[in-house]
Amino acid sequence: MSIAPVPPTAPAPAVRLRVPTDEDALIWHRVFDDPEVMEFHGGRSAEFSVYEELTARQRRHDAELGFCLWTLTDEDDTVLGFTGAQPWPHTHFGPVGAIEIGWRLGRRAWGRGYATAAARTTLERLRAAGVPDVVAMIDSRNARSIAVAERLGMRHAETFTTPRAGQEGYCYRLAL
Repeated sequence: MSIAPVPPTAPAPAVRLRVPTDEDALIWHRVFDDPEVMEFHGGRSAEFSVYEELTARQRRHDAELGFCLWTLTDEDDTVLGFTGAQPWPHTHFGPVGAIEIGWRLGRRAWGRGYATAAARTTLERLRAAGVPDVVAMIDSRNARSIAVAERLGMRHAETFTTPRAGQEGYCYRLAL
């Protein structure tokens, strides 16, 4: 099934962002258990334990920093994925020391404006938390995420070679 992109004049969908719970680890595991969703994240589903660690880390980030990768839900509280920000998690490549904004949605939520709407909410929360600027690291082949970054006003600033088989990644930046 093909999902038509949201026309530019369409109103933004209602989104909710909340700190991920223990239960969200299983929900994220299920929502992201799709080769198309994981195409730019290693190409296959991560083990459940990866999501357990990720949701626990996000709860710590929220408590310590006031922001994290939040669970993204629609107006019916259906979990669509996550959107939010965290310190760049790598020390050997990329924008070391930066705050990275990111999003990952299940396929059923693609093309409906959820990622952009949730990322805009994230930017508002980051401004309120005093974050001066953000980056988005995006696989160079990921046209959907590049489009979201550009809709947010982010600009391509750098190109990195990632450790994953020498894949090229783009670093987008935005001053808040």
